[in-house]
Amino acid sequence: MDEVEVVVAHSERVTLRVGDVFLKVDADPARLDAEVEAMSLAPVPTPEVLWRKPSVLATAAVRGTTLGRLGGPSTGSPAAWAAAGAAIRQLHDAPLPPRPGGAGRSIATLSAELDAECELLVANGVLPADLVTRNRQIGQAALRPWSPCFTHGDLQIAHVLVEGEEVTGIIDWSEAGRGDALYDLATFTLGHEAHLDDVLAGYGTDVDRDVIRAWWSLRSLLTVRWLIEHGFDAAAPGCEIDVLRARM
Repeated sequence: MDEVEVVVAHSERVTLRVGDVFLKVDADPARLDAEVEAMSLAPVPTPEVLWRKPSVLATAAVRGTTLGRLGGPSTGSPAAWAAAGAAIRQLHDAPLPPRPGGAGRSIATLSAELDAECELLVANGVLPADLVTRNRQIGQAALRPWSPCFTHGDLQIAHVLVEGEEVTGIIDWSEAGRGDALYDLATFTLGHEAHLDDVLAGYGTDVDRDVIRAWWSLRSLLTVRWLIEHGFDAAAPGCEIDVLRARM
C-alpha cells in the first residue's frame, strides 16, 4: 500500500501524492477547470490528466527532478537552466489562452494591492518600514504597460522538472492565462539570481532585467504575509524575506 504524501496544504487547496498519482483538491472548482484548460493548450510538457471531479484533479507524476528549491542550492547545470528558459519562451510565444491569469492583473489593481499590503506589513510589524519602502520603490518598475502572452502565472522553481538537459514537465497550472512574461521569468529565478543569465540564454531574447528585479521585490512583498498566515516560512534562508533584504 502506497503512503499518502501531503505535498502542500492550506485553506485554498491541498495536493496529495499517492504513488505515481497526484490529487489536487481545490475549494474553487473553477481553478481546476482553468488548470485543465491551460494544460491542454500549453505547447510544453505537462502532466497527464487521469480524471477530473468537481473539486478534485488527478494527474500522473512527471519524470525528472527540479532544478532546486527556493531557499536551497541549485541542483541543475547551466544547460538545464537554459533548457528551462527555452521552454518558458515556447510557452510565451504560444497563442493567447482565453482567460487572464495570475500574472495578468492590471497596473491599477497591482498598485492598489501593493499599497494595501505594504501598509499592513509595516502596521503589523511583519517587516521593518525601511525594508518595505526600499522594495516598494524597486517594485515600481514592474508596474508598466506590457503585452500579454501565455503565462504560467506561478512558475516557481519547484514547478519545472528536468532530466539532464531536457524539460520533462511543467506542473501546477492553476494561475495560468494571459499575463506578463517577465513575471514568469522573475518567479522562476526568485532566490536563484545567479542563474538568471542561464535562463535568459535559453529564453533567447533581450528582456529588461530591471523589471525582473522589480518583480522579485513586488512578488515578495505581496506574498510574505500570506505565506506566514498559511504556515510557510518566508523568513527561511534564501526565501522571500532574504530576497527583500538583498535589495537593500
